[in-house]
Amino acid sequence: MPNDPVAANFLAFAVRRMELSERDINCCLDRLTSDQMLYRGGDNENSIANLLLHLAGNLRQWILHGIDGQPDVRTRDDEFSLALELPLPEIRARFAATLAECRAVITAIPHDRMLTIIDPQPNGGWGRATIVEAVFLVVGHLQLHTGQIILLTKQLTHADLDLSIPRKR
Repeated sequence: MPNDPVAANFLAFAVRRMELSERDINCCLDRLTSDQMLYRGGDNENSIANLLLHLAGNLRQWILHGIDGQPDVRTRDDEFSLALELPLPEIRARFAATLAECRAVITAIPHDRMLTIIDPQPNGGWGRATIVEAVFLVVGHLQLHTGQIILLTKQLTHADLDLSIPRKR
């Protein structure tokens, strides 16, 4: 594998950002009750449990299917179901396992494959993308929903989560 310092830096940074998102999400999940994880303000909103399923589905489709060549087993509509069929510990475990597997795939991407074109969502709206674009999109998507989970957790627990450097108040 040719060593490209830009590719190596990008992939390492992507993995680090995924680890930080997982840390923040776990901090939130550790503070929530089952009812809070399932809470929706209305049928048009997602619960934190739905967001975990959605992230696992998206990560699996883009990274494990699109980059690693695993079968596409995503059923996106199930991620947003009003009545989740999986128990919360299984949802949390699925999210963690998928994220760990995706980080391993990203870490192992040969630098000379970074511009390879993939089509992880042939029936979706994104179309074809390079591997570097796919990793960028997935990490951004993870961070977007991490922010939602943080906000929902703050609202549901009425607490400051102290996820960043201490602030003067």
